[in-house]
Amino acid sequence: MRTVHNLGPKLLSLLIALTLWFLATSNRRANVEQGFDVPVTVRDTTGGRGEGTRAFSDLNPATVRVTLSGRPDRLRELRPESIEAIVDVTGEPEGSFSRPVTITAPSGTTVSRRTPDRVQGFVDTQVVRTLPITLSVTAPSETSLPRYQVTPTDASVSGPGRVVTTVQSVATSPTTVLPGGERETHLIALDAAGDPVEGVVLRPDTVTLRRLDTGILPIKTLPVVLASPPATLRVTAVSVQPSAVRVVAAPELLARLREVAGRVDYRAGTYTAPVTLSVPAGAQALESVSVRLTVKAVPTPLPAAGPTTPP
Repeated sequence: MRTVHNLGPKLLSLLIALTLWFLATSNRRANVEQGFDVPVTVRDTTGGRGEGTRAFSDLNPATVRVTLSGRPDRLRELRPESIEAIVDVTGEPEGSFSRPVTITAPSGTTVSRRTPDRVQGFVDTQVVRTLPITLSVTAPSETSLPRYQVTPTDASVSGPGRVVTTVQSVATSPTTVLPGGERETHLIALDAAGDPVEGVVLRPDTVTLRRLDTGILPIKTLPVVLASPPATLRVTAVSVQPSAVRVVAAPELLARLREVAGRVDYRAGTYTAPVTLSVPAGAQALESVSVRLTVKAVPTPLPAAGPTTPP
């Protein structure tokens, strides 16, 4: 009796409650659309060799606009990385290609649109080159002679052959390292004009740059020693100005230097001539040197007379 008592009002109340619930949750149940910019992935299993044996460049476009349909709560939690946009170039010959894009949508969603439907690009042979790393640092102060160590000293450049062949050097990103310090810096692939080359992979992509000097300019004053004149000339007066020069070099090189050799173009007469200084690689003289000379020619001795033969 309790169950059927006031049955009509009870059913009416239940119907009103269901109607209100349905209206309140209609937005959550309705499908909506949302767009995503998805990077294009190229798939290639040509010849059964698997991926990685050929390279791809000049993808146009590199991303496609994918519109998915689904419940709002499902779409809100999605990221572009959850969606796959694949261009399969298996069997395509090397050269330009134009292939359709296949979209793999996450569960609970469907693909409404994709823009564009096809992607163009270039198939090429995968090439790997090893190049020495070129140091690139900001200009040091004039009171220091910086010395750097790069670890490692070489890097490999891989990518499509037509792109890798344009790489002329691998350089460190311009950076500043304090005396005695070190820093990790990124590598850049450069072409012949010094412009960055896109579409290649550098391994490693960073190196450790260590500065070995202390920041103090290592200078040593050394006497200038002139080379001897030829045997046909004799120096009767000489005045070297200055008689000693300051030499800048790494401390270990300076410790081995005792003098600076100077070369002069000798000739007979009294004259002032520049002195060409000879310093080892890695060293630099800070002054120019000249010499005031008086040089005389040495008479050539006459040949000795032979014995006289009697008539």
